[in-house]
Amino acid sequence: MARVYGWSGGALAHDEALEALAAMHAHDPAAGPRIERLELHSAVVAVADGSPPADVFRTERLLVAAEGRLRCLDGDVAAVAKEAGCAAAVARLYERHGADFLSRLTGSFALALVDRERHIALLAVDRVGIRPLCYAVRGNTLVFGSTAESVAAHPRVGRKLSDQALFNYLYCHDVPSPATIYENVRKLLPAQCVTFRDGQLEQRFYWQLDYAEHHTEPLASLERRFLRLLREALTCALGEDERVGAFLSGGTDSSTVAGLLTEISGRPARTYSIGFSAQGFDEMGYARIAARHFGTAAHEYYATPQDVLEAIPLIARSYDEPFGNASAVPTYLCARMARADGIEVMLAGDGGDEIFGGNSRYAWQKLFEPYASVPRFLRTGVIEPVIFGWPIARLSLGRKLRSYIAQARIPLPDRLESYNILQPASLADIFEPSFVARVDPDEPLILQREAYHRAASRSAVDRMMHLDLKFTLADNDLRKVGRMCEVAGLEVRFPLLDDRLVEFSGEIPASLKIRGLKLRWFFKHALRDFLPAQILAKIKHGFGLPFGLWLREHKGLADMAHKSLEAFAERDIVRRDYIGRLLRQHETEHATYYGVMIWVLVMLEQWLAAKKF
Repeated sequence: MARVYGWSGGALAHDEALEALAAMHAHDPAAGPRIERLELHSAVVAVADGSPPADVFRTERLLVAAEGRLRCLDGDVAAVAKEAGCAAAVARLYERHGADFLSRLTGSFALALVDRERHIALLAVDRVGIRPLCYAVRGNTLVFGSTAESVAAHPRVGRKLSDQALFNYLYCHDVPSPATIYENVRKLLPAQCVTFRDGQLEQRFYWQLDYAEHHTEPLASLERRFLRLLREALTCALGEDERVGAFLSGGTDSSTVAGLLTEISGRPARTYSIGFSAQGFDEMGYARIAARHFGTAAHEYYATPQDVLEAIPLIARSYDEPFGNASAVPTYLCARMARADGIEVMLAGDGGDEIFGGNSRYAWQKLFEPYASVPRFLRTGVIEPVIFGWPIARLSLGRKLRSYIAQARIPLPDRLESYNILQPASLADIFEPSFVARVDPDEPLILQREAYHRAASRSAVDRMMHLDLKFTLADNDLRKVGRMCEVAGLEVRFPLLDDRLVEFSGEIPASLKIRGLKLRWFFKHALRDFLPAQILAKIKHGFGLPFGLWLREHKGLADMAHKSLEAFAERDIVRRDYIGRLLRQHETEHATYYGVMIWVLVMLEQWLAAKKF
């Protein structure tokens, strides 16, 4: 697959530069086999070929490497991109607009630019973080690459693991940006640009989603614009000449994409669905409803415990960092099925929840927010002493009120993590003391607060969606789908994350996105004549994997998990007695709940072993 690599500053001898570039490429197993490189004094930029496309461009002043499917808002530069490649178009925009050129770019991209005259290097990724880019600053050298592993492979960076990132992974089930699993390597956030000059790094966001608090445009007009933009986004994602398919889980987003793909292409969309023979996990019935409704050419596969066992080592070694989202397995199986069927590009429905209000916690948290508007003297002087101190607290109603107030007193976004097993009070029971002493347990929450409060809105719903654009989407779901499609040999595109559609979503006030406690009200109302009634009424489920249940039933899975946990216990990160307790709770209490943490630990050990740590 297409990749960007390189560095600026700190010149290497020719042979050393070739060796460094070869090492960066070799530590990215999903990269395309052919590298194209350009040099300019002490800077090197290179791309590995693949899809989406990547290229490099040089003038006497500039070096540019770019990959992805970027779009230029300047019409004449868009023509340059079509004829000479995206790197040439980036150079033209930079020469025309200077540092503001990023505001003239949309689409999915990662780019690196070196300006010899101004002595700067610049890195940037697209607005929602579809294409990743990592970097490291070592003295007067800026090293960059599409993966954390490729940057760490540069001889001036190194592969030292970060204890803090290991903790963040166990807390979040991925390594949230801007950190990476490597101590010296960082990741760009969505819509972020970094500029390196004379050994100094400057960071900024070149774009931010604006949220409207009110709307004056009639609802019918908003819906017409939404439907037009939705069809334009699907048309743009279709491209030309590729064999295109679509993920179909039976949810609102995937059903919308599959239906529009059929409508716009003028032939039955080729859809791919994964089922599970496990109660509470299988949504194949909804996928079939959507397939029948739209007349898609449906393809189905029922995953098995053996599929999971075989996929685990492949998934672990495919990611450049530990990744603990178990739905990577069905995503990979679905993508593999599509590739075997001759599909080259998959359309995915990711992003709709985060821009149109589809995650259940958005509605749930609305119930807690009014408590903060009660005058403080009433809360602390009357309500809480009564609820927590009087005999009423022992009654059923009192217990419910006490639980409500205990949660309502926690401000957002911290309240979203009140369920997390890694709470400060439990750390001593879970981690080795020496490991806890080396990390800041508050860092995951600090990162979440930054994203939450950076939102250009006072609405708690908008702020939660903004938080999820970064943590749920860019750090997790896009990495999950993108990397698994790469492993299967596919390109994936996300039509619901088309920049025009994302910007439009900001015009819809939170009160229309979630009306009362009804999730995605505007989206569903606008598509009420398009989507099947059963899918419009469906409760959000997700793309979960019944790993915890299968772990009890399948000896191969159980043996693999126990061996992985035994090996992980030797690393002096998590206490051995905690691992034993976790396994007992999984066996005797709640298989699915405790299975999640077992999966997260197993995948960390599998990753560490695959990367030879």
